[in-house]
Amino acid sequence: MDLSKIVSISGKPGLYKVTGQGKANVIVESLIDGTRFAAFMQDKMSSLEEISIFTTNDDRPLKEVFKTIHNAFGQQLGFDVKKLNQKELKEKFAIAVPDYNTETVYQSDMKKVFVWYQMLTEKELLDFSEEPVVEEIEVDEKAKD
Repeated sequence: MDLSKIVSISGKPGLYKVTGQGKANVIVESLIDGTRFAAFMQDKMSSLEEISIFTTNDDRPLKEVFKTIHNAFGQQLGFDVKKLNQKELKEKFAIAVPDYNTETVYQSDMKKVFVWYQMLTEKELLDFSEEPVVEEIEVDEKAKD
Protein backbone atom coordinates (compact mmCIF):
# COMPACT_ATOMS: atom_id res chain seq x y z
CA MET A 1 0.00 0.00 0.00
CA ASP A 2 1.59 3.25 -1.17
CA LEU A 3 0.23 6.35 0.54
CA SER A 4 2.98 8.69 -0.70
CA LYS A 5 0.81 10.09 -3.53
CA ILE A 6 -2.15 10.82 -1.22
CA VAL A 7 -1.91 14.15 0.62
CA SER A 8 -3.80 16.22 3.12
CA ILE A 9 -3.73 19.98 2.54
CA SER A 10 -4.07 22.19 5.59
CA GLY A 11 -7.22 24.28 5.50
CA LYS A 12 -8.87 22.20 2.77
CA PRO A 13 -11.32 19.37 3.39
CA GLY A 14 -10.66 15.76 2.41
CA LEU A 15 -7.73 14.10 0.74
CA TYR A 16 -6.01 14.70 -2.56
CA LYS A 17 -4.18 12.49 -5.01
CA VAL A 18 -1.01 13.94 -6.54
CA THR A 19 -1.43 13.62 -10.32
CA GLY A 20 1.40 15.76 -11.67
CA GLN A 21 4.10 18.26 -10.92
CA GLY A 22 4.90 21.73 -12.21
CA LYS A 23 7.91 23.98 -11.62
CA ALA A 24 6.78 25.35 -8.27
CA ASN A 25 3.65 23.34 -7.60
CA VAL A 26 2.00 19.95 -7.71
CA ILE A 27 -1.25 19.12 -9.42
CA VAL A 28 -3.69 17.43 -7.06
CA GLU A 29 -7.10 15.86 -7.57
CA SER A 30 -9.72 15.91 -4.84
CA LEU A 31 -10.91 12.48 -3.75
CA ILE A 32 -14.24 14.07 -2.80
CA ASP A 33 -15.32 15.58 -6.10
CA GLY A 34 -12.48 14.95 -8.59
CA THR A 35 -11.59 18.61 -9.14
CA ARG A 36 -7.97 19.31 -10.02
CA PHE A 37 -5.92 22.33 -9.04
CA ALA A 38 -2.35 23.41 -8.44
CA ALA A 39 -1.10 23.29 -4.88
CA PHE A 40 1.89 25.50 -4.10
CA MET A 41 4.68 25.38 -1.55
CA GLN A 42 2.82 27.72 0.82
CA ASP A 43 -0.03 25.17 0.97
CA LYS A 44 0.95 22.93 3.85
CA MET A 45 0.72 19.42 2.42
CA SER A 46 1.34 16.21 4.31
CA SER A 47 1.72 12.87 2.60
CA LEU A 48 -0.23 10.13 4.37
CA GLU A 49 2.95 8.05 4.17
CA GLU A 50 4.59 10.51 6.59
CA ILE A 51 1.72 10.81 9.09
CA SER A 52 1.79 8.76 12.26
CA ILE A 53 -0.26 8.48 15.43
CA PHE A 54 1.29 9.26 18.80
CA THR A 55 1.32 6.25 21.10
CA THR A 56 2.69 5.62 24.57
CA ASN A 57 5.67 3.90 22.93
CA ASP A 58 6.79 4.58 19.36
CA ASP A 59 4.65 6.50 16.91
CA ARG A 60 2.52 4.24 14.72
CA PRO A 61 2.49 4.96 10.96
CA LEU A 62 -0.94 5.68 9.50
CA LYS A 63 -0.49 2.74 7.14
CA GLU A 64 -0.37 0.36 10.13
CA VAL A 65 -3.39 2.04 11.72
CA PHE A 66 -5.36 1.55 8.49
CA LYS A 67 -4.42 -2.16 8.48
CA THR A 68 -5.62 -2.52 12.07
CA ILE A 69 -8.89 -0.75 11.24
CA HIS A 70 -9.35 -3.07 8.27
CA ASN A 71 -8.73 -6.16 10.43
CA ALA A 72 -11.10 -4.93 13.17
CA PHE A 73 -13.93 -3.42 11.14
CA GLY A 74 -13.50 -4.66 7.58
CA GLN A 75 -13.90 -2.72 4.34
CA GLN A 76 -16.89 -0.75 5.68
CA LEU A 77 -16.70 0.72 9.17
CA GLY A 78 -20.30 -0.08 10.03
CA PHE A 79 -20.77 3.18 11.92
CA ASP A 80 -21.04 6.86 11.09
CA VAL A 81 -18.05 8.63 12.63
CA LYS A 82 -19.87 11.97 12.70
CA LYS A 83 -22.69 10.53 14.83
CA LEU A 84 -20.49 8.97 17.52
CA ASN A 85 -20.29 10.66 20.88
CA GLN A 86 -16.89 11.26 22.48
CA LYS A 87 -16.91 8.04 24.51
CA GLU A 88 -17.93 5.86 21.53
CA LEU A 89 -15.31 7.49 19.31
CA LYS A 90 -12.56 6.83 21.85
CA GLU A 91 -13.69 3.21 22.24
CA LYS A 92 -13.61 2.62 18.47
CA PHE A 93 -10.24 4.35 18.12
CA ALA A 94 -8.82 2.28 21.00
CA ILE A 95 -9.60 -0.84 18.95
CA ALA A 96 -7.44 0.50 16.11
CA VAL A 97 -4.70 1.98 18.31
CA PRO A 98 -4.96 0.53 21.83
CA ASP A 99 -1.88 2.37 23.08
CA TYR A 100 -2.63 5.81 21.59
CA ASN A 101 -1.44 8.76 23.64
CA THR A 102 -4.60 10.15 25.22
CA GLU A 103 -2.99 13.55 25.82
CA THR A 104 -1.77 14.22 22.27
CA VAL A 105 -4.32 12.44 20.05
CA TYR A 106 -7.41 14.61 19.90
CA GLN A 107 -10.99 13.70 19.04
CA SER A 108 -10.64 15.56 15.71
CA ASP A 109 -7.59 13.39 14.87
CA MET A 110 -9.56 10.21 15.60
CA LYS A 111 -12.44 11.31 13.38
CA LYS A 112 -10.04 12.27 10.61
CA VAL A 113 -8.39 8.84 10.63
CA PHE A 114 -11.74 7.05 10.32
CA VAL A 115 -13.03 9.47 7.64
CA TRP A 116 -9.80 9.08 5.65
CA TYR A 117 -9.97 5.28 5.95
CA GLN A 118 -13.54 5.24 4.67
CA MET A 119 -12.72 7.62 1.80
CA LEU A 120 -9.68 5.61 0.71
CA THR A 121 -11.52 2.28 0.83
CA GLU A 122 -14.44 3.69 -1.17
CA LYS A 123 -12.00 4.90 -3.84
CA GLU A 124 -10.20 1.51 -3.69
CA LEU A 125 -6.87 3.17 -2.88
CA LEU A 126 -5.99 0.88 0.02
CA ASP A 127 -4.58 -2.56 -0.69
CA PHE A 128 -4.50 -4.91 2.27
CA SER A 129 -3.27 -7.97 0.41
CA GLU A 130 -0.13 -9.48 1.80
CA GLU A 131 3.05 -8.11 0.30
CA PRO A 132 5.09 -10.81 -1.45
CA VAL A 133 7.89 -12.24 0.61
CA VAL A 134 11.17 -12.30 -1.27
CA GLU A 135 13.34 -15.18 -0.19
CA GLU A 136 17.06 -14.96 -0.45
CA ILE A 137 18.67 -17.92 -2.17
CA GLU A 138 21.96 -19.05 -0.76
CA VAL A 139 24.54 -19.64 -3.42
CA ASP A 140 27.10 -22.33 -2.81
CA GLU A 141 30.46 -20.68 -3.43
CA LYS A 142 32.02 -23.98 -4.53
CA ALA A 143 29.31 -24.52 -7.12
CA LYS A 144 30.23 -21.21 -8.78
CA ASP A 145 33.76 -22.41 -9.66
